[in-house]
Amino acid sequence: MADVLQSVDVVTIGVGLTGTMAALELGKLGLKIVGIESGAPRETVPDFQSPAIHDELRFSIRKAMMQDNVKQTVTFRNSSDQTALPIRRWQSFLPGTGLGGSFVHWNGQTYRYQVADFIYKTHLAERYGANFVEQCGPELIVQDWGVTYDELEPHYDRFEYLLGTSGQAGNINGQIVPGGNPFEAPRTRGYPTPPMKEPYFGAIFRKGADSLGYHPYPQPSSNLSQPYTNPEGLELGQCVFCGFCERYACEHFAKASPQTTMLPVLLKMPNYELRTNCQVLKINLDSTGTQATGVTYADATGHEYEQPANLVLVTAFPLNNVRMLLVSGIGKPYNPTTGEGVVGRSYSYQTTGGATVFLDESININPYMASGANGTVIDDFGGDNFDHAQLGFIGGQYVGAIMTSGRPIENHPTPSGTPAWGLEWKQAVARHYNHTILVGQYGTSTSSRLNYLDLDPTYKDAWGMPLLRMTFDFPENDIRMSQYIADKVVQIGQAMGGTSIIRGGTTRPYTTTVYQTTHNAGGAIMGADPNTSVVNRYLQSWDVHNVFSLGGSAIPQNAAYNLTDTVGALTYWALDAIQNQYLKSPGPLVPK
Repeated sequence: MADVLQSVDVVTIGVGLTGTMAALELGKLGLKIVGIESGAPRETVPDFQSPAIHDELRFSIRKAMMQDNVKQTVTFRNSSDQTALPIRRWQSFLPGTGLGGSFVHWNGQTYRYQVADFIYKTHLAERYGANFVEQCGPELIVQDWGVTYDELEPHYDRFEYLLGTSGQAGNINGQIVPGGNPFEAPRTRGYPTPPMKEPYFGAIFRKGADSLGYHPYPQPSSNLSQPYTNPEGLELGQCVFCGFCERYACEHFAKASPQTTMLPVLLKMPNYELRTNCQVLKINLDSTGTQATGVTYADATGHEYEQPANLVLVTAFPLNNVRMLLVSGIGKPYNPTTGEGVVGRSYSYQTTGGATVFLDESININPYMASGANGTVIDDFGGDNFDHAQLGFIGGQYVGAIMTSGRPIENHPTPSGTPAWGLEWKQAVARHYNHTILVGQYGTSTSSRLNYLDLDPTYKDAWGMPLLRMTFDFPENDIRMSQYIADKVVQIGQAMGGTSIIRGGTTRPYTTTVYQTTHNAGGAIMGADPNTSVVNRYLQSWDVHNVFSLGGSAIPQNAAYNLTDTVGALTYWALDAIQNQYLKSPGPLVPK
């Protein structure tokens, strides 16, 4: 029997990026807030300091910052006619755990989505015709978000200034700015700090891309190029290019994270309480099933508590957001056979690939001196920045020399035909380690009626709750798109002076055994129609008005770019609606 605690105004399920943002904003209003985090508490000092934080075996290989998949994992299959099995080792994507969540171990790559991304269905129909998407793949699901870029732009701006993002603007109020991305959506002002210094591998990529008529620009980075004090009064340091960003926390206070941008302020608020090592089991509903009464959670000893609350914010990793809604009975689960239901629908990922460009031995790259977001990139093939009319696919990928480290366990490029072990392999690693550039391609993942999330009928977690089941494979549309761009990447590699090149590009079947990206999206998507979305334009549940689901799970189809900046903007957008509309008159913000 769960112990019933004193009621509070707000409870957040998870204290990562969105949970911290929500608690800080609503805490300033004087609301009583409880943040429930499944992982442990942790701070930059002492938890993220060297030499312990530079343990490649512990953090990169053994995934010390990730969700414990002995206690809770995801089952996976490529198609619904297969039997899903539990993922026992995180590889393809890396759900974080602990205070700060995945926003602690991210790379700092901070892109805005484009204007067309938010009205994707409308945009494609207007440019290519009403039947174009179906011609690219009858299984594809494309829809508008219910919110526009112009509505989100002030929130993008605010989020980037919270982080101190370093970059070079390419479009300020419609005026193209030299040196930036000419394809980017218009912004009202430049980045808060200048771009990161360009590494040598970026300069080589820039020269090659320039020679082909493309438009290279410095990757926007929330690993900072210089010291910065954010609007919360917190001081961030300058990145030292230590090469330990992704899968690691930053010891120098130079990477934007909850610990560096918000938590020191939030944790001093007397009206905020943080509870760590506590697993939320479900959102509790009243007898009508239309209003949440709070949550039930288990602490580290397994004892259960009921935390009543007036407002429940689902602020976990995207996959866990979807699972929480499913186990709580909020929204109708998606049925891929009939197409009915919404929860779990439109799960998408991110297409990846790229070329390995081997250079002459006289060219020294020094890959070890790197940051998580110090690349040089082009957007000529991102999204719908190029004409798709005769190509037979939708979507695109940005391309760039984005080498985030040269850590020795993970980074040992060798040419095709090299043995996988032994003396010849060692000699090849020694020859090519300092003379090889990885040119990545990262892009859109189109939602499909065949790809979805639901509850596994067989496997349960350590608390006896059903695991989330993922059914996913890249649509053929995305393969055609990525392979088309892979040819362009090879041409860039040749222009860079590559002596040999290993071609990349996304392939099928999708596998969970190789790392690709942690930009899982969808499953609890936003929209204007309750028949095709889980939450409305303000990320409020259509079915339970005092539940808001914040994060990447709201994205209807993944755009070309990494989603963190957009998640931040959407969170501020939703919080603005909560503060200025919902709290004044609790109830549905959009008629159903």
